Amino acid sequence: MNAMLVVIVGIIILIVGYIFYGGWLAKQWGVDDSKVTPAHELEDGMDYVPAKAPVLMGHHFSSIAGAGPINGPIQAAVFGWVPVVLWVLIGGIFFGAVHDYGALFASIRHKGQSLGEVVALNIGDRAKKLFLVFSYLTLVLVVAAFASIVASTFVGFNADGSLNETNASVAMISLLFIVMAILFGFFVYRKGASLAIATIAGCIGIVICLALGLAWHPIYLSSTVWMWIIGAYILVASVAPVWILLQPRDYLSSFLLYAMMIIAAVGVIGAGLTGADAAHMDMPAFTGWYDNLAPTGSSLGYVFPALFVTIACGAISGFHSLVGSGTTAKQLDHERDAKPIAYGGMLIECALALISLSAVSFIWTEYASGEIVTPTQVFAVGISRMVASIPGLAGAQETIASLLVLTVSVFCLTSLDTATRLARYMFQEFWLKPGQTYKDATGAKAILTNPVVATAITVVLGVGLGMTGYSKIWPLFGAANQLLAALALLTVCAWLGNIGRNNKMFYFPMAFMLVVTLVSLFQTVSGKVSAIAKAGGMPLDAAGAFDWGPYAQAILGSLLFILALVLAWEGVQTIFFGKKPAQK
Repeated sequence: MNAMLVVIVGIIILIVGYIFYGGWLAKQWGVDDSKVTPAHELEDGMDYVPAKAPVLMGHHFSSIAGAGPINGPIQAAVFGWVPVVLWVLIGGIFFGAVHDYGALFASIRHKGQSLGEVVALNIGDRAKKLFLVFSYLTLVLVVAAFASIVASTFVGFNADGSLNETNASVAMISLLFIVMAILFGFFVYRKGASLAIATIAGCIGIVICLALGLAWHPIYLSSTVWMWIIGAYILVASVAPVWILLQPRDYLSSFLLYAMMIIAAVGVIGAGLTGADAAHMDMPAFTGWYDNLAPTGSSLGYVFPALFVTIACGAISGFHSLVGSGTTAKQLDHERDAKPIAYGGMLIECALALISLSAVSFIWTEYASGEIVTPTQVFAVGISRMVASIPGLAGAQETIASLLVLTVSVFCLTSLDTATRLARYMFQEFWLKPGQTYKDATGAKAILTNPVVATAITVVLGVGLGMTGYSKIWPLFGAANQLLAALALLTVCAWLGNIGRNNKMFYFPMAFMLVVTLVSLFQTVSGKVSAIAKAGGMPLDAAGAFDWGPYAQAILGSLLFILALVLAWEGVQTIFFGKKPAQK
């Protein structure tokens, strides 16, 4: 495998897909730049705030990226590089980018509200309730996982009680980032500073934050304390006006990700041109229909459906539809910006997925043997070694590896407070009728839909689950996320059909993702039921204590399976049989 050629050819294919297929979609759907977007129509200085395209791209891309396009391709590499590349390219252009673009476009045509509102108006109120419950629970799980992951990168002590200076540095840099973002937002949105000048100053500030955090990191706290601090932070960040923190921090953070991708591209191309350690860039083209390699100690199973569930953010991810229809739609300045931000943002993730595949291919021997298996470490080690193979850069390996790990941590925090804000939107919309806002609610609903109350409930549930065992049900997230993608495709398809626009480009992607999800859930539930039966109804964990994980996964998996069938049937009736949405 020549990693350089795979990445270069792959990126060219993605660019062609963006220009031609993305442009064709805009014409088919009737994207009209003369229409006023919700960010202007409903501007409130809180959630609805117009953002210039580069700023909004920074928020959107930072929110959808996280560690997803790194983890998925690296884990799925056990099937060989050909299946991964094919799914990333085909899935990205014809599945994921269509999904992201469609979700954002549908939302801006529904006053910037979430897909739950689109479901209510185009499929029915019952379907809306089910969709919102499912989306909210999925987001609570995301909050739990990401809060725990971020806290683990901040904790100031090693297992033996010694100080962990690396983690303390990451924590300090993250805190400095927050302060810098607030200053950026203040000067740009309240003092009218030039975006170009502010961006240059912000990039210089990023370098200063990195240098200062690496040299000075006096804060050493336990994981539990960091979890409480993170909970307090996301509570404030998720109810604060987006111009104060969300927009500027995500925009500035995106430059870290762009820098990471440039460094990675330099490593891939440089290693390819110099031919250094070329043998280590080889990995099997296809290892077989079943994962017998299992470097992590746990097999992924058969290519179908494992490949399509494991690689989510690098091809198609339901979480993206929540970001696009949750925060991005409320900040879109012009309809023309939807294509580069949503369709283009997804394809940039595909490029990152190809780079991640190159990273694991470079250290394939160590990955396959189980020596280096954590995706973030695989990415950091693989890319840093590629860069170090370029003449004159051998001494940069350790520094680059540390910066790559730091960048991934920063984006986990970015995705965390975006997920919290999205969950708040979902929670509020569940109690409201179509077209209502929390200001229209009365009685108990007025309390529940209050932004602070709705966010506090989400934070308590998410952080609480993160501290008590989200990992017990996390294995369901892959299938739940792809189920969400299938439902988002179905929802946008129903809406386009109702307004008389071409929606046939959604037929195969939504059917395929629905089948993938159902097969994956069936396998999970069957496996857990079998494990419970073999344990005589009392499964035990590694410590010999009762393990409630198999029961939770079996029950929740069954509920998701039923939910998928119910919502699919409701959607099919609307799309193919002209059923009018029933609302209460």
